[in-house]
Order: sequence, then C-alpha cells, then structure tokens
Amino acid sequence: MKSKKTALWIILGIVLMNAVGMSVVLPLLPFLVGKYLPAQRVVVGMSALMSVFAVCTFFAAPVLGALSDRYGRKSVLIISLLGSVAGYILFGAGGALWILFLGRIIDGLTAGNISTLFAYISDTTEPEERTRWFAYIGSVMGMGMLAGPALGGLLGSISLSLPFFVTAGIIFLSALAVYFLLPESLPPGKRTRQLSLQSFNTFSHIKEIFRLKEVGMLLTTGVLFYTGLEIFQFNFTVFLKDVFKWGPAFIGGILTLAGACDIFSRALLLPFMLKHFSERRIGMIGLLILATGLISVLLSIMLLSVVFVALAVVLILTGEGLFDPTFNSNLSKSVDVSKQGKLHGVNQSLQSCTRVVVPLGAAVIYYYSPALLYAIAGGIILVTFVLYTRCA
Repeated sequence: MKSKKTALWIILGIVLMNAVGMSVVLPLLPFLVGKYLPAQRVVVGMSALMSVFAVCTFFAAPVLGALSDRYGRKSVLIISLLGSVAGYILFGAGGALWILFLGRIIDGLTAGNISTLFAYISDTTEPEERTRWFAYIGSVMGMGMLAGPALGGLLGSISLSLPFFVTAGIIFLSALAVYFLLPESLPPGKRTRQLSLQSFNTFSHIKEIFRLKEVGMLLTTGVLFYTGLEIFQFNFTVFLKDVFKWGPAFIGGILTLAGACDIFSRALLLPFMLKHFSERRIGMIGLLILATGLISVLLSIMLLSVVFVALAVVLILTGEGLFDPTFNSNLSKSVDVSKQGKLHGVNQSLQSCTRVVVPLGAAVIYYYSPALLYAIAGGIILVTFVLYTRCA
C-alpha cells in the first residue's frame, strides 16, 4: 500500500512538471510564429499549430492506450514524454515554419501521457479512491498552468528559444523519473495478449469502446461536456475583449481567478463533498453549477455587469472541477484493467476532436451573436446533465 501511494505522488510530481513545461511556452507562441509569418497571419499560424497537434492526438491516443494495455504503462509513458522532448527541442531550434509543425506533429503523435497517467491511476487505486486522485491530477495541472506562463515570460525576456529548451529539459526529467522511480502498474498477467494491425487503427478502437456496455453513453456524455466547456475556453478571452473592452491585465486577472477556482474545487471542495455525497450526486451538482455559470455569461451580456462575469468564472470552473474527476472515475470503472489504456486513449482522442471542431463552429456563431453562443453552450451542458443521470 505504501509503495502504491508513493507511486501516485510521483505521478502527481510528473503531472506538475509537465504542466509547467507545457505552459511555459504559451506566452511565447505569438512571437515565435511571428518570426515566420506576417502579423496579420500570426493567429492563423498559431491556430494551425494547435489544430495539427489535436489531429495527431486524435489518431494516436487510442493506439498508444492499446499499446499500454499490451506492453505496460511505463514504456508508453516514457515514449510519450520523449516525443514531447523532441517536439520542444525542434520548437527551440526553429529556423523555419515547417520545423515548428514537425515539432507539433511529433509531440501529437506521441501524446499518450494523459491517457496513460489516467490508466496508471486506475491500475493503482481502489474504485472508491479514483475520483479523489483524478481531482488531484487536475488541481496539480492547474497549479502548473498558473506558474508556467510567468516562468515563460521571464525566460523569454532573456531568449525566445530558452523557454522551449527549458521545457524540453523539464519533461526529460519527468521521463527519467518514470524510468528510475515509477514501478510498472500493469503486471504481465493482466495485459492484453492480442496485438494485430487493427491495434493501429484509431477508428477500430473507438468503435470497440463504444460497443462496450454502458461505456458508449458515458463517452457521449463526456463529448457533450467537453463541447460545452470548449466553447467557453476557446471564446472567453475574445468575449471579454470585444464585449467589455478589457485589456491583457484585466483578462489575465480573471484567468488567474479561473485557475484558483479550478484548483480549489478539485483539491479542497471535491474531497470534502466525497465525505457527504455520492460521486453520482457530485457529478450532477457540478453540471448544474457549470450550466448556471454559462447562464451568468448571458446575464453579463444583457446587463454589461462585471459582477456576473466574475460569478460566471467561479461557477464554470467550480462546476468543471466537480464533474470532470467524477466522470473520469466512472469511466475507469466501466471496463476491466486490461482495457484502461484503450478507454482513456479513446476519451483523450474525443477531447482532441472537440478542440479541432468546436472552435470553428463556435467562431461562426460568436460573430453572429455572442449571446446565442453561450445559450447553446448552456443548453449542451443541460443535455449532458440529462444523459448523465441516465448512465451514472
């Protein structure tokens, strides 16, 4: 038991290093892309870089998940981390736009670390513990995402390439920690024995997982949840700039509030609620809070009220922090240990799909009517609530 707890704390340390590493580069992307594209095309270039990563992750995550079911979590996690190292080294080296795209492609094709980490948690914990540990992962990621941009801005003032090399170094340290400190969580006797060409077919994995009893409805619920949430995450800073005429300082402040709420809901509020409510009830409460937050965005548009903006951020991030870990916990309980990697890989793949598709549709609706966009997002979350009550 003690060794398992130690392994879980090592996992949280790896998640923290990864989150810091990934977010270090965020403030530098516009400047890096601006070296190779004219100013009016920088946003397009950044969107393309993010999209190509998401597309590669969509195809790779289920395959890497299936490979972790066959060969163990540790080896796949190391490969994934080393792929990120290579991607960030290419980013730092630069020299041409195609090198940046190559870096994102390599990183995307090896992006199985989140799904493999979730599978590791599922292997190592008892079912009643998983929600709490999934919440800890989310809160640690939030801490890293808060600290990373500040570090990136500081390092970027010295050299534009330096943050990318530092990121590669941080993630390489994570890979070393996995190799030397982390025990394998999936013993050979519990691994999938079959591996064929179909194991490298993303769509066959998605089809197989959706056919499993109770999993299809749960994954559909997850897709709807991530769709409604992605609308908010993709659009909110643009919304604040256009509707409230806020500048970077005010937007940065509200995003800091968002990060603080996310950490609080996952690290403190959720463990407290688990002592008094079932996971199912907490997930339902989280969705209702999230929907209320999106409705508060509508009220802020109607009243031009900063109070409702702040209230919306608090509610949306609190609702997400309550639902997301309970959803992942329920998902992990829906299959046996030999399919955990594939299951979480498919889930990560579907999340990547929403990150490609949702911003395109949301942008069109937003320019027609911001109020309509957030009304649609709120409606999607309410539909998610109805489906969740049927499958939870």
